[in-house]
Amino acid sequence: MEGILSFLTENGLAILLTAAVAYLLGSLNFAFIIVRLKTGKDIRTMGSGNAGTTNVLRNAGKIPALLTLIGDAGKAVLAVFAGRWIFMSLGSASASDVSLIVFGGYIAGVFCLFGHLFPLYFGFKGGKGVATTAGMLLVIDWRVMVFGVSIFIIVVLITRIVSLSSIIAGCSFPVASFVFSYFFDYQAGIYPLDTVIVSTVMSVLIAAIMVYMHKENMKRLRNHTEKRISFGGRKENA
Repeated sequence: MEGILSFLTENGLAILLTAAVAYLLGSLNFAFIIVRLKTGKDIRTMGSGNAGTTNVLRNAGKIPALLTLIGDAGKAVLAVFAGRWIFMSLGSASASDVSLIVFGGYIAGVFCLFGHLFPLYFGFKGGKGVATTAGMLLVIDWRVMVFGVSIFIIVVLITRIVSLSSIIAGCSFPVASFVFSYFFDYQAGIYPLDTVIVSTVMSVLIAAIMVYMHKENMKRLRNHTEKRISFGGRKENA
């Protein structure tokens, strides 16, 4: 624990700068931007009101939805790379390169997610962060992303409920993160134990955020009123 506290103290400037850059990148809400450019409307007043890929698909079409998905995931990828660079440039000399890369990536990813959920440029009302989380994990640990996406696909094929699939996939992140970082990376001498702890704690935070952002969906799930998708027709918003 003392090592973690020392790490945080020594890297205060890198943490603040990474958080600021990532939050500003995350605040670029591509659902809003793309739909506004195409239709002149605010996606948050259309359909489910969520500024996310599925709502764009339902109300603006496939190409805008694809561009939204790429933009929301891509900004997280850019944020993580920026965070890694900042930490490697300004981070403490006493920390290992892998610790700086992992921690810088998670700080950037989480604050990019906050920016997506509460965008500075759009009245602090954004989307639910599924695509942004996937983009973040693609760079931080592609194994965790593949695991989560696989869980998502399996659950959505079985239940045809996108929100439930997103929640279960999100809850799988901490488990996958711990398994891969501890049993594969730590045991192989790639990660120090502190890095495993940080990875697990940050993945728990990400999972908690994803579950919280689906709180309205969970109410509908309990009431059995949540919409299901039709693989040949309209899609539910997650």
